[in-house]
Amino acid sequence: MKYLESFKLPTSRDELDFVFEDQRLDMTCYNSSSAYPFHIFPHKELSHVTFAPITIFYGGNGSGKSTLLNVMAEKLRLTRMAPFNRTPFFDVYLQKCDYRLTSGAELPKESRIVTSDDVFDFLLDLRSINQGVDLEREKIFQEWESFRKDGTYRLSALSDFEELQKRNRAKHMTRSAYTHRRLPDNVIGRSNGESAYSYFMDKIRENALYLLDEPENSLSVQLQKKLAVFLEESVRFYGCQLIISTHSPFLLSLKGAKIYDLDSVPVETKRWTELENVLVWHDFFEEHKEEFK
Repeated sequence: MKYLESFKLPTSRDELDFVFEDQRLDMTCYNSSSAYPFHIFPHKELSHVTFAPITIFYGGNGSGKSTLLNVMAEKLRLTRMAPFNRTPFFDVYLQKCDYRLTSGAELPKESRIVTSDDVFDFLLDLRSINQGVDLEREKIFQEWESFRKDGTYRLSALSDFEELQKRNRAKHMTRSAYTHRRLPDNVIGRSNGESAYSYFMDKIRENALYLLDEPENSLSVQLQKKLAVFLEESVRFYGCQLIISTHSPFLLSLKGAKIYDLDSVPVETKRWTELENVLVWHDFFEEHKEEFK
């Protein structure tokens, strides 16, 4: 499924006009840091992007992958969680951008951008929850030990019945079984990588456009492969369109993906096997192939 057909960025001429029109910008301060996100993509000769059901922006650090996703997300007014580097010139830049939806398509309201910061914040929240669970677990350990040591508990009122049940359970259960029964059912027992993977499983729903900024972060090789399968199936069977920034070989090899190499000037579309990052991995394993025999 395709919801977004194309996206237009300001050309060199558009940016030059901005310098002369906007009195806030002096020519001496017109650079990538003071006027962000101006002065990034004209140098790459990138002003127009067309999309497939899966489109990937590839490039090294500082190539503009995340910036491009943030610009698109803000222009499309997609749902986002974590804040980003929004300079005073960001809104002016957005005014000079444009996009076109696929004929007959509407942008689903469930569409969103998912960034590395979203996942990181989610993991921090889980850590906070788990720290609270750890404290509760210690309390339950102490409770179990005290119940095992105490003598017979006598009921003095009907309200004491629940306490009697707890004490009886403690005497007839191991510490681990008692603790498992007393802890909340939603205790998180996954690693950071497993939790990050579950985050994408939860956020990506049917029939929507998703912008994913380096989703491979925090994921092991095995989980990157699982995520790749999940993303392919989300597009193939569940009506999603994906625009992804990544340098993971497992995501770059997604079937049918249209890949823009933001490291090349001008920016070009390439096969995943032509990308420098992938070729580095290929050469590395070629050099060590004898060690696999």
